[in-house]
Amino acid sequence: MTGSGGTGGGGRGGGARTVRAGRHTVEVHRPDKVLFPVGEGGTEEYTKGDLVDYHRAAAPFMLPHLRGRPLMLERHPDGVDGPRFMQKNTPEHYPEWIDRVEVGKEGGTVCHTVCDDSATLVYLADQAALTLHRWLSRTGRLDRPDRMVFDLDPAQDDFEAVRAAARLLAGLLDELKLPSAPMTTGSRGLHVVVPLDGRQDFDDVREFARAVADVLAAAHPDRLTTAARKKDRGDRLYLDIQRNAYAQTAVAPLTVRARPGAPVATPISWDQLDDPALHARRWTVADAVEQARTRPWAGIMNSPRALGPARRRLNALHG
Repeated sequence: MTGSGGTGGGGRGGGARTVRAGRHTVEVHRPDKVLFPVGEGGTEEYTKGDLVDYHRAAAPFMLPHLRGRPLMLERHPDGVDGPRFMQKNTPEHYPEWIDRVEVGKEGGTVCHTVCDDSATLVYLADQAALTLHRWLSRTGRLDRPDRMVFDLDPAQDDFEAVRAAARLLAGLLDELKLPSAPMTTGSRGLHVVVPLDGRQDFDDVREFARAVADVLAAAHPDRLTTAARKKDRGDRLYLDIQRNAYAQTAVAPLTVRARPGAPVATPISWDQLDDPALHARRWTVADAVEQARTRPWAGIMNSPRALGPARRRLNALHG
């Protein structure tokens, strides 16, 4: 990947490019099409070919977070400056080798795409699926999440407020003996991810996440809030736990966000939170793989916990 329109042509060229990814060959249409134009402040320009190259390089680090999970795809066929649409149902023209899962809904079903291999990642890049939003549960046990997510959403683009809230949340989760891992969102805030053993259903997980958020907001009412309505938050940071519900999604680790410069939702270590240069859009498609190679979440996602003991500790410590 070269950046600045690395495959050349500035979006005016046609043609196609053939990409081999694992066991499959994917045809990338119009690889020179600009998806991320040069933005204010001189952010880099990136093409569809650059997105494909990023997905190929990031695949070893992305796929463990995607395999077996229904996806909602955020597609921008004309780039970030054009219209977007959210795609749940897998179109019939998608190759048969791309995995799918049928999920029931009121009045019918939805056939979600599942990304289990690098070829699917490349194909989704060809479809201008910029951001991959994943379920917190896996096929086979769709009602039992194995991830819990806290979304730290500042009232303004204020990363110092995010940093402070993340430290408070990390401290409480440590008290509850729950492992946790932070991730820049590529937008304004951080996600804090907790691996679960999949015993609880979504209602139980969301209730627990809400209890944790309520404890923090009660202890710091001038800085933190759990108010769902923006008009009730003021300038406080919103502790959003709404991702922890059936059929809801969260941005996948190492996925690209539809913002100027192609920022990436990037896993970090807790130590990196102290880096004064850190912010929510710190990494882009140009350098996120370099950060991923440091394996900041090493071992954490392989240490899932049950919420029962944590709930008892929360009750004992904070009533």
